[in-house]
Amino acid sequence: MKRQVLTLAISATLALGASAATKTINVTLAPSDSAAVIAPEIYGQFTEHLGSCIYGGIWVGEDSPIPNTQGYRNDVLQAIRDLKVPVMRWPGGCFADEYHWEDGIGPKEERPRMINTNWGGTVEDNSFGTHEFLNLCEMLGVEPYISGNVGSGSVRELNEWVEYMTAPDGPQARRRMANGRKEPWHLKYLGIGNETWGCGGNMLPEYYADIYRQYATYCRNYPGNKLFKIASGSNGSDTNWTDVLMKKAHRHMDGISVHQYCVDNWNDKGQALEFTDDDYYWLMGKAYEMDGVLTDHSKVMDKYDPAKRVGLMVDEWGTWWNVEPGTNPGFLYQQNTLRDAMVAALTLNVFHNHADRVKMANIAQFANVLQAMLLTKDDKMVLTPTYYVFKSYIPHQGARHIPLTSDAPMLDVSKGRTVPEVSVTASEKDGVTTISLVNISLADKQTVNIDLAGIDASKVTGEIITASDVHAYNDFDRAEQVTLAPFKDAKIKKGVLTVEMPAHSIVTLSLTK
Repeated sequence: MKRQVLTLAISATLALGASAATKTINVTLAPSDSAAVIAPEIYGQFTEHLGSCIYGGIWVGEDSPIPNTQGYRNDVLQAIRDLKVPVMRWPGGCFADEYHWEDGIGPKEERPRMINTNWGGTVEDNSFGTHEFLNLCEMLGVEPYISGNVGSGSVRELNEWVEYMTAPDGPQARRRMANGRKEPWHLKYLGIGNETWGCGGNMLPEYYADIYRQYATYCRNYPGNKLFKIASGSNGSDTNWTDVLMKKAHRHMDGISVHQYCVDNWNDKGQALEFTDDDYYWLMGKAYEMDGVLTDHSKVMDKYDPAKRVGLMVDEWGTWWNVEPGTNPGFLYQQNTLRDAMVAALTLNVFHNHADRVKMANIAQFANVLQAMLLTKDDKMVLTPTYYVFKSYIPHQGARHIPLTSDAPMLDVSKGRTVPEVSVTASEKDGVTTISLVNISLADKQTVNIDLAGIDASKVTGEIITASDVHAYNDFDRAEQVTLAPFKDAKIKKGVLTVEMPAHSIVTLSLTK
């Protein structure tokens, strides 16, 4: 698959501090039947026992005055449905490698309590466990992705968890039946450890490669269920980790993960709401760094797996700011501005360009934590700007990627990082061509001319995400400062789609005959 070609054409008039202007960018689509299909799982979510992601975010219990269905918040259930979430990762994160699944089954009043030593030292009562998670996924048609405990667990523990969830009969299956679930659940995705280079055990890659092979051997495929086994991959750009794992264990895995957050200084990550123009452009460059990270890991994987059988799974990504003032520092609660939405759209465009290798991504996290889709407070819920990006990009799920070329200039934003001033992605599914554009510039409008390269389309409809100020965000007293709005400034004439984009905006267009 051809990757997006971006032409360097920066001049003095493109300086970041330039006055507002309208520029012209030219894009040419190059449809190909051999291009990769964008895996729906790239739009996956991550739910960890962290802060109020689970408790209060998704789960309130059957006796809660907050409207719920079997303990799940009704408003959140609807938000998940509307987003067409394809896959959800649980129970962590760092929490996964201290989680012992047997604590989360059986009568709730008998489940042991534990201290969540990773996230705030709060008491975890295990009222949300295996049944609650898998029933949620089944209810909503979401593929569950279980992250297994390798750091503090055992081969036997994970082996028996898989049996409990997926076996039609046997000791653990009968235990499941005694707890009220007769039929096994379907479980495709199983992560064998999480961040084993860090909170998951501080292992070396050679050691983890052997441990992975051992655990993977005893994670059995029971009748009617085949596991997609995912190895704990590298921290960001650590390609040596990927090289060792692929060399020693790639025949035993279906996927390998990578985690990449938009952070440079872990001691002071910056504020979600207070940032300068320079901070904004730095972030855009950091987000686009994902392209290089995926390129480098893919090259390593290609050495051992040229057929691209093993998927690259970006199962943690997104922005990570200092917590909001006055909140528990271990709960990772942050606000979510239009700036975060720009990161989401830019990163999803990058994933599309690597759809031949990237088979899943799980933004961190779904509710109330980091770059969340939604925020809850008591019985209130608000959708974030990032939620609306994921919603507008739904047509790309399972669509065939359309390679393209663009003469969008590359902005030199910080520390040698660059980012295209306008990022464009396109796909086709069921006769509909979907094009999404991200105008990075804070000041300049963009005229984007897209040569449709023979695509038979005469009608165009669209949506836009923007605001007068890139600091804009949604909160409980102002829930729709940043949302989806109809977009009318696109037209098709003689095989060329012309789009007039405002500054700092995200536009998604649907083209039909």
